Amino acid sequence: MNAPAAPAAPAEAEPGLPLLAVVGATATGKSDLAIDLAERLDGEVVNADALQLYRGMDIGTAKVTAQERRGIPHHLLDVLDVTEEASVSAYQRAAREAIAGIRSRGRVPILVGGSGLYVRAALDDIEFPPTDPDLRARLEERARREGTEALHRELSASDPEAARTIGLHDARRIVRALEVGELTGKPFAAFLPRPHHHDPSTVQLGLRRDRAVLHERIALRVERMVQQGLLAEIRALREQGLDRGRTARRAIGYEQGLAVLDGAMSCAEAVEATVAGTRRLVRKQDTWFRRDHRVHWLEADADGDLVGQALHRIEAARTARGTQQS
Repeated sequence: MNAPAAPAAPAEAEPGLPLLAVVGATATGKSDLAIDLAERLDGEVVNADALQLYRGMDIGTAKVTAQERRGIPHHLLDVLDVTEEASVSAYQRAAREAIAGIRSRGRVPILVGGSGLYVRAALDDIEFPPTDPDLRARLEERARREGTEALHRELSASDPEAARTIGLHDARRIVRALEVGELTGKPFAAFLPRPHHHDPSTVQLGLRRDRAVLHERIALRVERMVQQGLLAEIRALREQGLDRGRTARRAIGYEQGLAVLDGAMSCAEAVEATVAGTRRLVRKQDTWFRRDHRVHWLEADADGDLVGQALHRIEAARTARGTQQS
C-alpha cells in the first residue's frame, strides 16, 4: 500500500446501490452505526481511519474486534506494519478497489472513519502528486541547514499562492510544496481536494454529539484503553519496530505510552495528555467535516432510532438526486 497510485476509474454500481460514508469526530459512534447500516442494507465496511490501517494498533485506535463486527466483512484494517508510512494515494487505490469488489457482489459499500483526507481520497476527484524520497530528503536537509524561512522565501517566488497559505515555520508543508512544484511544474493548489464526488451515488452521513458528552466519552474511552492493556500493546509493537514508524509512533496514545515505557511520563500524565490530544483532534475533525456541505448530519445524542434516521436521510438524498437528474 505504499506506492503512489493514479486515481482509479469509477466503480460500476448496480442500479439503486449507493456508496455510503459515515464520518465525524472520534468517539461519536461511527463504527457502530456503520455496522448497523451494513446489517440493514446488506453492506460491507471499508475503513477510513488512517491509524486502523496498522496491524497490532488495536486498543489505542478503538478498532472494532471480530466479535463487534457481527460477521460484517471489514476492509482495509491491519494492512500495514507499524514501520511503514501510510500513503493517502495508495489508500485511494485500495479503497476504490475494495468498493468495486463489494459492488461486484451486489452489496452496499459503507466507508467509515474520521481521517478527513482519507475520506476525501476515497470519495472525491483528487489527483495526488508524485513523490521523490531523494528530493524530499535534500529539501529537508536544506530546511535544517538554512532554516524554514529561506525555503519559504523560495516558495514565495515559485508558488506565491502556496506560500500565502503555508506558515513560515511549517517545514513539512513547505518541503512538500517545493517538492510538488519541482516534480510537476504545477502549483501546489492544483492538487488540493475538490468538492466533487468521484461516484455520483455517494451519500455522506455525519455523526455528531454534544461537545460535553463527547469529552466525557473520550475520557472514559482512554481510561478503558489503559484497563484493556494499552501499555502492553505498545510494548509489543515496540518490539516490532514502532519507534521506527514515522506515522504510527506519533499517534495519540501511542506517543504518550512510549513516554511512559521510557520513564518520561507517569501513567496519569500520559492519560491526561492523551485525553487532551484527542480533544484537539476532535476539534480539527469537526472543523474539517463541517466545511463539507454535502454531509447529512445526525445527532447521536438525540432520542430515537438512529439507524432509522440514517436510512431516512439516505433515501431523501437519493430521491433529491433523482429529481435533479430527471
